[in-house]
Amino acid sequence: MTSIACVTLEVSDPAAAERFHTAAFGLAGQVRLRASQAPSTGFRGFTLSLVTSQPGNVDALFDAAVAAGATVLKPAAKSLWGYGGVVQAPDGTIWQLASSSKKDTGPAAREFDEIVLLLGVEDVKAGKRFYVEHGLAVAKSFGGKYVEFETGPGPVKLSLYKRGGLAKVAGVSPDGTGSHRLVINGDTGAFTDPDGFAWEPVTQTAAL
Repeated sequence: MTSIACVTLEVSDPAAAERFHTAAFGLAGQVRLRASQAPSTGFRGFTLSLVTSQPGNVDALFDAAVAAGATVLKPAAKSLWGYGGVVQAPDGTIWQLASSSKKDTGPAAREFDEIVLLLGVEDVKAGKRFYVEHGLAVAKSFGGKYVEFETGPGPVKLSLYKRGGLAKVAGVSPDGTGSHRLVINGDTGAFTDPDGFAWEPVTQTAAL
């Protein structure tokens, strides 16, 4: 089964990005960084989600991210599906911090259970076909709106969402041009999907 070992964020200042992601989220290996000056404006077409067990953990991560320099896109709040908020890192990456629970069951901690990479695509069904052909198995699918893949033991999970819908969830305009500033590192060969998201084998790119 295809798995994602990590994702690589292409940033203008890797040292500053490392300081932020360590201080905000305590990431260790799931996110890698490499220098890039590739032009990129507006929404880059993806978000990263940290899924936690309870609202208190969301707040702990949210507050740490803001203290480290993140911009608040959506304040943490209850919703129909649970509790969560959205921030944007200084390097431009959008992070969703979420829990399906609306009540705390223990002391709050700056910790999370999983990372989910959500790709905003123009055609979810076409994206689903493409990824199935490249070895990913579908875990959940909701027509042309959303698909979630089984990505094995890797620490990063993958989902596809309509680009406009994902931008709305993130609290930003769907408009954007240039590079995604993202590389997905899996146990597949190198390829680029229909929406321009690049996959590469895991390399020695600097890890957090």
